[in-house]
Amino acid sequence: MPLLLDGGRLDLSRPAAELIRAHPRLEEKAKLLRSRPAQIVEPKGLLYIQQREFAVTTPEDGSVSILGSDDATTCHIVVLRHTGSGATCLTHCDGSDTEAEVSLIMSSVKSFSDTTGCGRLEVHLVGGFNDDRQLSQKLTNQLLTPALPPVLYTAAIVVAVGAFDLQPDDVHLETFCVTELNDREEKDIHLPIIYGIAVNVKTAEIFPATFPEKGPDEDLRSAHILTGARLTNIYDAKTEQLHIGPYFWRPFPHVDFWLEQDDKQILQNLSTSPLAEPPHFVSHIRSTLTFLKEHPFPSRSLFPDRKPRIYKKNDEGLWEQVCSDRI
Repeated sequence: MPLLLDGGRLDLSRPAAELIRAHPRLEEKAKLLRSRPAQIVEPKGLLYIQQREFAVTTPEDGSVSILGSDDATTCHIVVLRHTGSGATCLTHCDGSDTEAEVSLIMSSVKSFSDTTGCGRLEVHLVGGFNDDRQLSQKLTNQLLTPALPPVLYTAAIVVAVGAFDLQPDDVHLETFCVTELNDREEKDIHLPIIYGIAVNVKTAEIFPATFPEKGPDEDLRSAHILTGARLTNIYDAKTEQLHIGPYFWRPFPHVDFWLEQDDKQILQNLSTSPLAEPPHFVSHIRSTLTFLKEHPFPSRSLFPDRKPRIYKKNDEGLWEQVCSDRI
């Protein structure tokens, strides 16, 4: 079934500029979102999603009320919600396997929803910018079908919605704030306007956001990403538990070499967009590399029983690790 906007199917054969002119609501909503200052989201009630992770929950969740992610430069943050059930999914995509990821989040939201009853599926896309290497565009280009004319491969609005257009269910595009619609220039350098967003699963509000706390197990989860993880569901909404792992990787190649490099070398070689990264990017990478050096075989040191590390929210709304044997 098609991807819909304002009740009609998007004509993916049209250039991006024509589509935006035909649907000015897209640009107006992007402007409104960009104009909002980023809110600082505290850890109480928060489930933070890292790159190549996703989580889905419903308004009935007694532990998690906010899903959020940030530090997106060339990546896209995707929110998919069913208006009937309120089931909401947030994921942070980097283009590693986009079509499979879209299918996965679709099935996850549908598992909490009656798609034949009242309500509809709505998608919100935020992130990316006009980067020099065109990685934001390439990320969305992966969603095109080969039959589309080559000229469309530079049209961000077309490529950003292609995979959803191929889904078996109607999906309504509600927010489109990616690539050129999320771009600003500062001293001739292109930068994203919005680096992170949050969604309130109770009210469906979506807003720009930053997160002082990105845990639990921030370094462990980052190490999983750096060693080539696929998109991972980290949350069980039925038990209201966060599940980390078990993860397995081989010793990270040349980890000592990278730890010996100065900040400039790490930024230039381990970032997709060195000029646009947030200030803490290098310290985050160093911390992750150090973690990989200390845990070359995580199945032994971190998951000795090959069981996940399980967390639940405590009475203060913060994550607290629980023993898997008691679950």
